[in-house]
Amino acid sequence: PIRGLRRAMIRVGAGDLDVAVPIYDGTEIGQLQAGFNQMAAGLRERDRIRSVFEHHVGEDVARTALDRADVLGGEICHGVVFFVDIVGSTGLAGRLPPDEVVSLLNGFFAVVVEVAARHGGQVNKFEGDGALVVFGAPAVLEDPAGAALSAGRELAAALSGHTDRFGAGIGIAAGPAVAGNIGSPERYEYTVIGDPVNEAARLTDLAKGARGRVLASWSAVEAADPDEAVFWKRGREVTLRGRPGKTRLATLA
Repeated sequence: PIRGLRRAMIRVGAGDLDVAVPIYDGTEIGQLQAGFNQMAAGLRERDRIRSVFEHHVGEDVARTALDRADVLGGEICHGVVFFVDIVGSTGLAGRLPPDEVVSLLNGFFAVVVEVAARHGGQVNKFEGDGALVVFGAPAVLEDPAGAALSAGRELAAALSGHTDRFGAGIGIAAGPAVAGNIGSPERYEYTVIGDPVNEAARLTDLAKGARGRVLASWSAVEAADPDEAVFWKRGREVTLRGRPGKTRLATLA
């Protein structure tokens, strides 16, 4: 029985939590075996909860939350964000049955999550028929602006194959923002707030009527590495709703 426990402990140490040992009797050895099985079951439950948590908030955010679970507030970061939002979603909801709308949204978000993850982006939140993706927080990226712009180009190309079902606008902006846990000690979430988020949301609305349906701020292009910047060209200045200054647009070259 001792050798069996030792072998089981080695398996747990190697990351295999799907393990249990037979309980021989009611002696101290049997109690030790039962205690080991309870411990393994607790580890499996903790691992399942962590997996569910990561699916809800993302792996990087989950790791940050576990490391700093009781810390509220944020820190200034020079992040890059993009919004992506379905065109005419209100009409879809009125035209299709609810289960078909959910299926369509899940297919749409699957593409968004896949492309964002490939470029190091973190899907911060889903907002109905849209999503906010953050680059450079909480995971630090060498070139967050370039990663966001590259992801925007790839996402626009990927979504162009679904225009028979839905279209989407993509807006990308860069600048100083606050990233951290916002809320109360009883209920909070990791998010990014600041002018780049507002600017990206406004650019998304504008992008729905633009060629390629993707727009970025020129400041985001200027912050990116030249290898990515060559794919973008300087556009006109516009005044976006809710913002005091003008925004220089960047469009796909």
